[in-house]
Amino acid sequence: MTREQMVAKVAELIKDINVAMMTTEAEDGLMHSRPMATQKTEFDGTLWFFTGLSTGKISEIDWNPEVNLSYSDGGANKYVSVSGTAEIVDDRAKKEELWSDIYKAWFPQGLDHPDLCLMKVEVTFAEYWDVPSGKMVQAFGFLKALATGERLKMEGESHGVVEIPSGKARAAVIAGADAARELEE
Repeated sequence: MTREQMVAKVAELIKDINVAMMTTEAEDGLMHSRPMATQKTEFDGTLWFFTGLSTGKISEIDWNPEVNLSYSDGGANKYVSVSGTAEIVDDRAKKEELWSDIYKAWFPQGLDHPDLCLMKVEVTFAEYWDVPSGKMVQAFGFLKALATGERLKMEGESHGVVEIPSGKARAAVIAGADAARELEE
């Protein structure tokens, strides 16, 4: 698969799922997850989120920029786990492009709110599970597996891994790890 095909596959799977659970790692090793609204923009390998500079996730991505985003649409039986490298971006033009007045609930001063920033996630890896079968087909498959003792197989079920090569994201992680080692020495 080409990079463009990989990006298109992830875009197709997450396009109708508005909220992802973002997981970050704190310095003490604890994993923290929280819901994040994915900004509606054409997916090109990068995901965008509004957030506040004073939130815990900011210090967590400063410490370890690797994040995971979990997308789930139980009604359509689509599940996507996306890994990538996060960074904080202060770009007024990009904020204006992505802004909706709904965000005033979190940032009452709008685009001029001093805590407002963008989080950019460069996606490097995605894993997905997609079962397009209807509920009756799924129920029959489940009952058949119980009756026969065979592993459940859903008609049309697909599971795959998509790697989206991005030298920039990998280089940032390596540079961050090297800097951390230097501080320890």
